[in-house]
This record gives sequence, structure tokens and C-alpha cells, in this order.
Amino acid sequence: MTDPLTLRLQHLILATLKLDDVRPEELPVDEPLIGSPRFGLDSLDALELVLAIEHEFGVKIGSSEESRSALGSVNTLAAYLRTHAPGL
Repeated sequence: MTDPLTLRLQHLILATLKLDDVRPEELPVDEPLIGSPRFGLDSLDALELVLAIEHEFGVKIGSSEESRSALGSVNTLAAYLRTHAPGL
């Protein structure tokens, strides 16, 4: 059974990055988001995703180092949000 937060993040990532040809279940939860040959984010993609996450979850991802760490994978992003977002 898929974790609701993980599924929500998969949808958010795909919508933010406009990956219309990818289904949420095709976005691996443990694959790196930054530097991955299949879904690798460039710096603009990462910024867009950080802004979408901040808006959606009401968290502030402070530094570029913090965002790089949080965006390690879908799983690391979910763990980050569970730690930093109220009510998750």
C-alpha cells in the first residue's frame, strides 16, 4: 500500500515539472531526484519544486544545501516534510 504523503509528493513533482507522460507510480521513491539520468532536476527545476513544496505544505526550505538534502528522493522529501511540516 502506497503511503498517502508519498503519493501526494509524486503527483506534486510530476505536475510541477510538467512530466505529463509519467504516471506517479513510475516515479521511484528511492531514486535520486537531482542528478538522476531519468528524472534528474536542474537548478531551475529544483527551485520550482522547492517553491511548490513550500506553498503546498507551508514549510520553508532555507538554504540550497537544505533543499539539496530534502530533494534527495521522494522518500527523503517525505521524511523531511514529516519532520518540518505541522500535521504530517
